[in-house]
Amino acid sequence: MLHFDLIVIGSGPGGQRAAIQAAKIGKNVALVERQTVLGGVTAHTGTIPSKTLRETVLFMSGWRQKALYGQSYRVKQDITLEDLMHRLNLTVNQQIEIIRHQLERNRVHLISGHAAFVDDHTIRVDEASGASACYSADYIILATGTVPSRPEEFAFDDRTIFDSDGILKLKHLPRTLTVVGAGVIGVEYATIFSALNIKVTLVDGRNAILDFLDEDIIDHFKHELIHHGISLRLGDRIETLQNIDGKVEILLNSGRRIVSEGVMVTAGRIGNTDKLGLENVNLSADEKGRLRVDPHFRTEIPHIYAVGDLIGFPALASTSAEQGRRAACHAFGRPLDNHHELYPYGIYSVPQISMVGKTEQQLRNEGVRYECGMARLNEIARGQIQGGADGLLKLLFSLEDERLLGVHIVGDAATELVHIGQAVIALGGGLDYLVGAVFNYPTFAEAYKVAALDAWNRMHG
Repeated sequence: MLHFDLIVIGSGPGGQRAAIQAAKIGKNVALVERQTVLGGVTAHTGTIPSKTLRETVLFMSGWRQKALYGQSYRVKQDITLEDLMHRLNLTVNQQIEIIRHQLERNRVHLISGHAAFVDDHTIRVDEASGASACYSADYIILATGTVPSRPEEFAFDDRTIFDSDGILKLKHLPRTLTVVGAGVIGVEYATIFSALNIKVTLVDGRNAILDFLDEDIIDHFKHELIHHGISLRLGDRIETLQNIDGKVEILLNSGRRIVSEGVMVTAGRIGNTDKLGLENVNLSADEKGRLRVDPHFRTEIPHIYAVGDLIGFPALASTSAEQGRRAACHAFGRPLDNHHELYPYGIYSVPQISMVGKTEQQLRNEGVRYECGMARLNEIARGQIQGGADGLLKLLFSLEDERLLGVHIVGDAATELVHIGQAVIALGGGLDYLVGAVFNYPTFAEAYKVAALDAWNRMHG
């Protein structure tokens, strides 16, 4: 039986980074992946496919150019699913090769098959061929990710009723679509399909969408959704759902009736823990398949760690990768820099939303005195050049010492712009820096100076 310093189970961002980090400090590392290809959910059904699909849709539909050339402008008139999948498959295949190259370059031992615990230092790997082998390690990191939840009331067929995995198996694009669930995934796909001129209805039993975001940003975003023809049915739950002549009829408890060619269900995600043999090591997952960990990502068994979507919020590819790195460093006693927990959040809807730091709601709850500054992207020179790109940048500053406390953006390039604010917050910068900073002109980054000047006028004018 082969013995390793570390065995990582799962090759998504958390698993990759954990394995490579341990290998870089001279440890003998094995990575187990049950799929025939590397990358996990992020590469195959999650982050990379959905973001590639978004960019392909925006390009082929001419979305960004419509303000300049008219609503009828399109790069291709009849966009098919094959058009979208061609670019998606190219990107995914390239990502898989990059991941494999990085792991092999760092001499990570790759094992293909399904892993399950035999005891707290030993796993058994069942290969697709039917063969099996056991491996042991001083430390084990679980990074097995999640799968979409499939509530029993929905008769999933991956044709008319599907989830975020099934959407990649469709044979043709629906002309009308109902998205059930207005969380991050639901909102992203609803806006992507809407950009293809597909009539989209977004249904959620809650009265608000993305309620962890800043109120002004969500108000602006909801206005954009309605402006682009998305019907919002919030605070309304599904009573019945049935297939009639190839279409799906939904009756809501408000009495409303929705008929569409497709229904996408985004009802959360479940951790891939049910087949790990957790009972053999006295570990248990919660009702959503998630594992409890301490601040160092250790489970109740100190030499077994868990990272990524498997441990719940924030469940981002970026945070998962950092969690994997930190878990590996902690396991082998390597010092870590200060952990700010200053994670940026990016929602790749149309338009994008991103934030870092505190929201107004959080500051009010904490009793922090603050002021805000805003910049509208359609008033920035770059916004005008791109056809009056709509959007909003909102900055929150402390009234006590004028430090930057929060950055909130909706609009084009939001997920890129947020990192300027992230750096300023992390380094303790604030109003003086942003007012005096010189940004390339014309760029969207200039909005930081405009928003800072707006805040200065409120605080000193």
